[in-house]
Amino acid sequence: MGSFSIWHWLIVLVVVLLIFGTKKLRNIGSDLGGAVKGFKDGMKEDAPKIAEKDEQGRTIDAEVKDKQQS
Repeated sequence: MGSFSIWHWLIVLVVVLLIFGTKKLRNIGSDLGGAVKGFKDGMKEDAPKIAEKDEQGRTIDAEVKDKQQS
């Protein structure tokens, strides 16, 4: 029962191509690629800016949040 050989994978590929067709598989691939690209772009936009400069030109390393005393 070991791993599949190259012939098994080729048969699976032929069956998938016969069921879905090349056009539908191409559309699925482009949709998936667009989704991954959109996700990466969204992550870049939301990334915090590590080294910003304030009005006096000093470097700010991190965002300071107020602490509530309990």
